[in-house]
Amino acid sequence: MLNSFMLLAVTSTANTVSWSPKVAIIMIICNIVAIAFGKFTIANQTSGPGLPMSPMFGGMGLPALLGTTSLGHILGAGIILGLANTGAL
Repeated sequence: MLNSFMLLAVTSTANTVSWSPKVAIIMIICNIVAIAFGKFTIANQTSGPGLPMSPMFGGMGLPALLGTTSLGHILGAGIILGLANTGAL
């Protein structure tokens, strides 16, 4: 019985791809989109410690940047896994 569950788990895993420049470009684009989204939606984006090159990130503070790049990585991982499963990547 345990073997049948293990076989089911192995057959239902997602297709993954190894790192390539395509994967990097997708992740970079997802992070840029998330930073732009955060720039227009975060109410108090300058709170907390500032960044050394704040104008490069739209004047955001460190907490806003960490939040938006976290969202960007979640989006990027989902898009990369989705494209890998469809065979487009």
